[in-house]
Amino acid sequence: MSETPWYNRGLFSSLNLRQKTLLTIGLTGLVLVVIFICGVLIDANLPTDFTIKMQPPSFQHPFGTDWMGRDMFIRTIKGLSLSIMIGIGASIISSIIATLLAFLASVNSKCDEFVSWLIDLFASIPHILLIMMISISLGKGAFGVIMAVAFSHWVNLTRVLRAEVLQINTSEYVALSRRFGKSKLWIAKEHILPLVLSQIFVGTLLVFPHAIMHESSVTFLGFGLSPHEPAIGIILSESMTYLAMGAWWLAFFPGLALLIVVLLFDIIGDNLKRLFDPSEANK
Repeated sequence: MSETPWYNRGLFSSLNLRQKTLLTIGLTGLVLVVIFICGVLIDANLPTDFTIKMQPPSFQHPFGTDWMGRDMFIRTIKGLSLSIMIGIGASIISSIIATLLAFLASVNSKCDEFVSWLIDLFASIPHILLIMMISISLGKGAFGVIMAVAFSHWVNLTRVLRAEVLQINTSEYVALSRRFGKSKLWIAKEHILPLVLSQIFVGTLLVFPHAIMHESSVTFLGFGLSPHEPAIGIILSESMTYLAMGAWWLAFFPGLALLIVVLLFDIIGDNLKRLFDPSEANK
């Protein structure tokens, strides 16, 4: 008889799918909150010590040190915190844009055609190119990157919300509200918005991974945050100079940490999708 795997024993094995989903969301969210808070508490002006510069990973410095003797673990945590903050701002603004456009599409056929045209226009432009153009036009920096990422990541969520809003508009209770003389604003607030709140919330979280990756990409290329910012893109860009010298840890650990954070946001988004899905919620 085969032995029961360790992850199916004890408390975890007694949980149903909904409880496991909630536990996964809670633990993953806790890790991200800890990373963010620790990064916020770290001073951006890290102390330098040229006597320990370019040291490989050790117990004292798990991610090694850079060419100025700064601890790469502390720099990475600070960079991740900055990426999360930019992701939060970009995702919220992007979701607001998507929600407004989805409701605008429901006003009449002309508005729907305009929103559809706008979606096709922005979808036809590569994300990185659009982000660089907007970031440069707004003077780069944190504000420029947040706005650039926000104005380039609303397309997919707008498509989903538009289809959902148009479907709700054809329902019988909305038609009944119109017969009672209710305004479009009242119908949107009382009938449509409560039904699409879950899609907005999940969509906002699913934008996070893309926002963080694109922020790091444009910063790495020199079109994002300023060089003095402790961002992951800046760290990776600076590390390229020293990779030929064998300092592999300068790029490996920050890059791996960024991928892990993106994966954690992806896990939360996927589990929330499962949680809000009526066919999965009660399992």
